[in-house]
Amino acid sequence: MGQINKKQKDAETIDQNLRRVYEDMLDEQVPDRFLDLIAQLRAQDDEGSSGEPK
Repeated sequence: MGQINKKQKDAETIDQNLRRVYEDMLDEQVPDRFLDLIAQLRAQDDEGSSGEPK
C-alpha cells in the first residue's frame, strides 16, 4: 500500500507543478509580433469574405 500512496503523491505533485507552469504562461503578455500577425490574418480573412466564394 505504501507504493500506491507514494505514486499517488508523486502524481499529485507533478499535477500541481504543471498547473503552476501553465497558469504562469496564461498570465504572460502576447508578444506584439504575434498580435500583428493575427491582425494581418484577420484582415486577409475579411478581404477574402467580401463576397468572393471560397
